[in-house]
Amino acid sequence: MPPAVRSATTKLGFVVFLLVAALLHATAQAQQLKAYTLQPGDQLDITVWKEPDLTKQIIVRPDGKFSFPLAGEITASGRTVAQVQAEIEGRLKKYIPEPVISVSLLNVGGNRVYVIGQVKAPGSFVMNPQLNVLQALSMAGGMTPFASVNDIKIIRGTDGKQSVLPFRYEDVSRGRNLEQNILLESGDVVVVP
Repeated sequence: MPPAVRSATTKLGFVVFLLVAALLHATAQAQQLKAYTLQPGDQLDITVWKEPDLTKQIIVRPDGKFSFPLAGEITASGRTVAQVQAEIEGRLKKYIPEPVISVSLLNVGGNRVYVIGQVKAPGSFVMNPQLNVLQALSMAGGMTPFASVNDIKIIRGTDGKQSVLPFRYEDVSRGRNLEQNILLESGDVVVVP
């Protein structure tokens, strides 16, 4: 094969590789969005085709709901974007024949966990539906050399009450007391002293 043809073939192969990688990445992001459940603080963009007065950006209130013209109160917390979109469509059918609605997540304000203390990158992190304590610690860059790894606490607020759950990193990392590696819930705080 002549060098010019080989070079063109190599470049074409590289471009195809990049396109496939981008497509796979976009597909993975779409799958995460499908699984994401809305929480208070999330910002949504709602568009009703050919109805500019019904195009709104809303924030899910602390009670997990939002108001939308003609549709009334919509419960968003604990539901996916697709579920909210279907409910708005159903409610608007009374007023608009065959409404075409688009609901997209603009900004994630809910579904966050917090990792604080002796970790390399403390802060708030958007959680996926199956985030456990070890994964949250990893998202925070791991622990510093000064961390008290066997005195980690998870603070969870449920129904206005706080509970403290223990986490002993050395035990869990050695395969013992795996029940401590719980799935985190939105609003949980992992404290690494």
